[in-house]
Amino acid sequence: MTSQPSGDRPPSVLIVDDEPLIRTSIADRMRAEGFDVNTADTGPAAVAKHSESNPDVVILDLMLPGMDGLEVCRRIQSQAPTPVLMLTARSGETDLVIGLGVGADDYLSKPFSMRELVARTRALLRRAERYGAPQPETSAESSVPQILGDLQIDHAARQVAVAGSAVHLTRTEFDLLTSLARHPGAVLSRTQLLETVWQWPSAGETRTVDSHVRSLRQKVGAHRIRTVHGIGYALESSTP
Repeated sequence: MTSQPSGDRPPSVLIVDDEPLIRTSIADRMRAEGFDVNTADTGPAAVAKHSESNPDVVILDLMLPGMDGLEVCRRIQSQAPTPVLMLTARSGETDLVIGLGVGADDYLSKPFSMRELVARTRALLRRAERYGAPQPETSAESSVPQILGDLQIDHAARQVAVAGSAVHLTRTEFDLLTSLARHPGAVLSRTQLLETVWQWPSAGETRTVDSHVRSLRQKVGAHRIRTVHGIGYALESSTP
């Protein structure tokens, strides 16, 4: 399990990008923000550095030599549940949705502002600290799986099943699903979801919500999550 930064050491970040200028610029800014920084410029090097340094968070470019960012993300997540912020210059949604589906927690499209990069990284660390904190004892009510049609959500075990078959969700997908499931049929705005799931205190960039919803729909069924245009999303309380 990825260790979380303690009070006596700075948070650590692994920056993976094959473009020297971008990699160096991010590294310089993160050091200035108080991070302990490691870098890698290829996919295989990123996997090796992650194993060696056990960073608190990874900033990962999608397009890399030797092994693309999708495979790097898969291998990183097989080692430890490290928060991953993916960087992408591609305009298509396919690779992005796959990236979110294999464990990336958030993404930024190039070009991006360093200020936003730092803010997103710190938000991921806050989420990771929340996971690592001692949890209150589970109540009898919350220990009972939630049933919505043929969708079953075990909140205590963080497990999901559709029609009796287990579905693997990433941390972010599970948190997104359970946020919607706490209010079945009710519409939650993108801003509400950002605050609840991503720990963003303001609206920020709401496209990350849309992309994660697309990824989640591929796993639990598109019909389960209703889009309310211009507002947000709702989880249907029953199946058709």
